[in-house]
Amino acid sequence: MKVITLFLLPVMAGQIALAGAVKGKVQCKGLRDHRDAVVYLENVPGQFAPPKEPAAIDQVKMVFIPHVLPVVLGTTVKFLNSDPVLHNVFTPSRAGNKFNLGTWPKGEAKSYTFDKVGDVRLLCNVHPEMEAFVVVLANPYFAKTGPDGSYSIPNVPAGKYTLKVWHEKLKFPAQEVAVPAAGDVVANPAGAP
Repeated sequence: MKVITLFLLPVMAGQIALAGAVKGKVQCKGLRDHRDAVVYLENVPGQFAPPKEPAAIDQVKMVFIPHVLPVVLGTTVKFLNSDPVLHNVFTPSRAGNKFNLGTWPKGEAKSYTFDKVGDVRLLCNVHPEMEAFVVVLANPYFAKTGPDGSYSIPNVPAGKYTLKVWHEKLKFPAQEVAVPAAGDVVANPAGAP
């Protein structure tokens, strides 16, 4: 038993050392706030299971919270209603199969499992000013930016990938990144309308 344990430690340590991070700041030209951009990597080999626990979007004071939710393909999202009025969640997006969960009162929730990659625009037919997005991605190597545009994608396997950015208003060019076996890669994508 001790031999097996000693053998596994270097293997496990080697796996940990063979991962780097992709970090940087997204520049959203023409916008004061750089939050809610989703930075993600494509071409990452492997099969990626969705989380066992559902993600959540709440409806509070007539606003979807969070406004942007990135998830891995196959993730179930629970939609809560914390307002004292009826709410509805539907999407015209193909990536969301144009679902309509109906209308429900405060304190209740409905769920939907996202089975197609793409961005899904969420709306409420009771309150047309409400809007949010679920960005469904093929792998878990993604991050959502903060107010200053900062992001960090940790534990990325060493390799070459395509870095892309999704934003509801801006377009960003794709860029290639080479992640080392240990250490960080800095990428500062800039987007414009």
